[in-house]
Amino acid sequence: MSAIPVLKRALVLGVLFAVVLAIAGGIVGYLLAGGVGVVSALIGAVMAAVFLGITAASILLASRYDILLFFGIVMGAWLLKFVLFLVLALVLRDQPWIESTVLFVTLVVGVVGTLVVDVVVVAKSRLPYVSDISLPGDQPDAPRKG
Repeated sequence: MSAIPVLKRALVLGVLFAVVLAIAGGIVGYLLAGGVGVVSALIGAVMAAVFLGITAASILLASRYDILLFFGIVMGAWLLKFVLFLVLALVLRDQPWIESTVLFVTLVVGVVGTLVVDVVVVAKSRLPYVSDISLPGDQPDAPRKG
């Protein structure tokens, strides 16, 4: 058994959530701030989807390697997301074509929503607590006791 199908499912559902968020956020943004609100909501939804994609892609990529490389890749992806977020926040901070409240709320809803999607997908997955092991009774050639 592998966690890869669970991660792929979380990634797909997370992207679907981001699309729904972009549509809903765009409508609310338009009602609150016109075209600037739409742009802000779309940027917030795209940022949430990109951050989700970086996490899932790093785990999918890292699962091919040993444990040290796994943690190095995942930690590197986390650092990349952190730096990317800071750069985007500084670049978008004072732009006249951004409604900062709409962007912020859309981004927060996107982050919380993708976390909820991850929790639901993992909770509904049918993975054992321990994987990649074999117990004595699991092998067809193993002698049976009793």
